[in-house]
Amino acid sequence: MKILALIPARMGSGRFPGKPMAPILGKPMIGHVYDRVLRSPLLDLVAVATCDQVIYDYIESTGGIAVMTGDKHERASDRCAEALLLLEKAHKTRYDIVVMVQGDEPMTHPDMIAEAVQPMLDDSDIQVTNLLGQIKDTAEFEDRNCIKVVCDLKMNALYFSREPIPTRSKAAEVPMGKQVCIIPFRRDFLIEYTELAPTPLEVAESVDMMRILEHGLKVRMARTIHNTQAVDTPDDLKKVEELMAKLNS
Repeated sequence: MKILALIPARMGSGRFPGKPMAPILGKPMIGHVYDRVLRSPLLDLVAVATCDQVIYDYIESTGGIAVMTGDKHERASDRCAEALLLLEKAHKTRYDIVVMVQGDEPMTHPDMIAEAVQPMLDDSDIQVTNLLGQIKDTAEFEDRNCIKVVCDLKMNALYFSREPIPTRSKAAEVPMGKQVCIIPFRRDFLIEYTELAPTPLEVAESVDMMRILEHGLKVRMARTIHNTQAVDTPDDLKKVEELMAKLNS
């Protein structure tokens, strides 16, 4: 089974323009993500999918692989689908699983790839998975940049939201989970995703996975034992730099 990891990244983030090239400990954030994903022994190929020349040139300058995509994609999953087809044509190969790792997850641990992919290896009916992390405090629960998720008893996602879910009054009694943006798709399902019409809740929440749920399909969640900090704002970047400096010391 061939597994491809794609890291979508663009400079035009509304909350933090230029985010992928923001330095962390002297290296652009996208470089940290690429290097960490590359350490996963499960992967046959790792590439950055971008519409920005500066990101493409940086990755290529490090000896990595980047692919230029169109600049009209609203969702990272759509960008990855385009990059998948371009890479398959260029490398004359076909991949079975495509792992999307968001370019703002610089604390990605290589083992998180295996955590996310394992349910698909165990069950051929699962078409897409997401990592599920633990929300550590009230501030994170209230943060709109943290995508909360609630699941059914079989660990299928019921809903993703930037608002606090489940209800605050009962949150202490129910595990509070967040989406960690390491998302494996089966190859054909990723292509199918791009053919599904965008949906109202996908747009309202600005969450790719809502397109899948609103079309009546399932997203399986997989717990991670690793703690991460995504970078959505300049303040997040400072937090991550401090955390990574401690880990490297």
